[in-house]
Amino acid sequence: MVTIHPWNSQWATHFKTLNIEWLEKYFHVEAIDEKVLSNPHHIIDQGGSILFAAHGDAIIGCCALLQHQSGVFELTKMAVTANQQGLGTGRLLLQAVIDEFKRLNGKLLYLESHSSLKTALRLYEKYGFSHKPHPFKSKYSRSDVYMEWLPDA
Repeated sequence: MVTIHPWNSQWATHFKTLNIEWLEKYFHVEAIDEKVLSNPHHIIDQGGSILFAAHGDAIIGCCALLQHQSGVFELTKMAVTANQQGLGTGRLLLQAVIDEFKRLNGKLLYLESHSSLKTALRLYEKYGFSHKPHPFKSKYSRSDVYMEWLPDA
């Protein structure tokens, strides 16, 4: 059974290794990734959250909610280790992030992704994210998809 847990500094290395594994599989690690993954307290200190997925004693996934300005959050750094996919971990993490966003009284939740990640995009759509034009220049070279989730949508 997969369970979702809030930030625990003892798991900070998992946040980085899970994301590096995912990035190296599909893209490459960019400078912005290295900056965020090397200092996850940056997310927490800005009023965001990092959630972890555990299967037994193993941390198998994570996801972050990064606050950019009051009430505006980015769903970012969502990763599930390859050998533990298929357990519904992505769905659990996504629902937990949406619940956390609501708990924090968020006004806008957005994410950036890539059009080649069809399974992830379908998951986001299933949970109510809508494709929108990119309203800003992305800090990620791999980003060609922008989606938003609004609490009243």
